[in-house]
Amino acid sequence: MTAAILAAVLAAAGCGPDAPPDRPAASGADAEAAAAPSWEFLHVADFRGRLTDVAALAADDVWAVGAEDDGGAVVLLHHDGARWTREPLPEGLGEVRYPPRLEGAGAEELWLVPVAGAEGDASWARWDGARWSALPAPPRDADAASAVLPTAGPDIEVAGPDDAWVLTGPRTAAHWDGGRWTPTRLPHPAADLAVAGPDDVWAVGHRTTGPGTGSVAGLPYAQPAATHWDGTAWKPVRTPRYRFDEPLPAEPGASLDRVLALDGGEVLARGRHTFNHGELENEPRSEDIRLRWDGSRWVGQEPPPGRCDRAPVAWVDGGLLVDGHRYLTGDGRCVRIGIPRLPESAGARGTSKQSLRVEGTHRVPGSGEWLAAGHVRVDRSGDPFAAPVVVRLRSGGS
Repeated sequence: MTAAILAAVLAAAGCGPDAPPDRPAASGADAEAAAAPSWEFLHVADFRGRLTDVAALAADDVWAVGAEDDGGAVVLLHHDGARWTREPLPEGLGEVRYPPRLEGAGAEELWLVPVAGAEGDASWARWDGARWSALPAPPRDADAASAVLPTAGPDIEVAGPDDAWVLTGPRTAAHWDGGRWTPTRLPHPAADLAVAGPDDVWAVGHRTTGPGTGSVAGLPYAQPAATHWDGTAWKPVRTPRYRFDEPLPAEPGASLDRVLALDGGEVLARGRHTFNHGELENEPRSEDIRLRWDGSRWVGQEPPPGRCDRAPVAWVDGGLLVDGHRYLTGDGRCVRIGIPRLPESAGARGTSKQSLRVEGTHRVPGSGEWLAAGHVRVDRSGDPFAAPVVVRLRSGGS
């Protein structure tokens, strides 16, 4: 989920017009541009492929995972504060065909988690700052057809070495207490988890029973579902209902697929109200679902401005990192994140078209510094390629 090193703290990016005292103040559009955050390269790997996640315990203990394009070999990289090296995957992970995920488990531990596609009951691994050791995987869900492993989606939340949650099936979540995994049953199918605090966990998805789910052509009208863990049990929490006007489109339904816990107990949920397109003339528009937990109920939100209307990926210094290119500031402005260009030493011509894709993000413990793993796609005649990168987010003017 995150990692980092070096200097430059990501201050409240884009949240104020003031310039550093040794620089003349800008105004208008110039001030907004100066305050916008930007990525800078921390590492450009020496192979063609992609990095998919990054995490760190400190500036001199950073890890990144990814895969090569040629043959698809999984790659594990480590930075010790001076240089990046390619490291062997920890023993006990089993056959690893896809890059695992990196999860920060507090300030002293990282987890390496196999994703969907790993074989059998592959163990997880944890890094204590000196060595990798085995970590038991969650038990299989009796209702699941495959091994209990998270998908590429954000359905595992590690709050600390003795407090983690993972969805092990549509209706099952397992909790790690530092010694063992304990499965718990969810009231409704879930797609994502978020830990807001101790004994304060949310799972979101959909339900096909209860108010608003009456049959449409023999199928239930699915509604969004949110479930809260209070330390004792999972309890359903009421969410708004959705319904298209008559005549109803084919197979309508609404669900939540993303939940994000922010500082101060605020929680955001995102989803979609849609249907099976192409079976009705003058079909209605599908709609995005945006909900916020205000401490007592889920309330709808207006879409943010510009291109910040996508589901956010991280809560960064009072604002939302929407993707690798957009940041929604605390005062509601959508600002573009500056993107660097690869140096020619990486094989990119000065005239080549380049685009950055960010996948895994991580905040360095004890700092305001954020890192992200990803790749730069270089489109050039006859020889396009992807360059794996680790980038650092900088605030404007830093």
